[in-house]
Amino acid sequence: MTVTLIGHLNRRLVLEAPSEVDDGAGGVARSYQAVTTLWAKVTPLSARADVSADSLGAALRFRIVIRNRHDVTPRHRLREGARAFRIIAARESDDRRFLEIDAEERAD
Repeated sequence: MTVTLIGHLNRRLVLEAPSEVDDGAGGVARSYQAVTTLWAKVTPLSARADVSADSLGAALRFRIVIRNRHDVTPRHRLREGARAFRIIAARESDDRRFLEIDAEERAD
């Protein structure tokens, strides 16, 4: 694990939580609502070709580090402008000061 310092958190991301409402047809419509804005370190890890809903694109993987929070789950996502990062997994750093998040961004 790489040592992270507070000064390395140099990007502003918005933590968003899902909000589901009945769609009137027996399902739900999901949207996301902003929870808070936080500082983060975003490190690209890998990219791979991906097909989703018959659309060829790419799945980009990132490691995102934020100050430790206990309310971040894979149901949340992080946003930076038009970019949305889907949270795959989250774990505390060894010193418990930070939360290390594995995230994915879909590029079509």
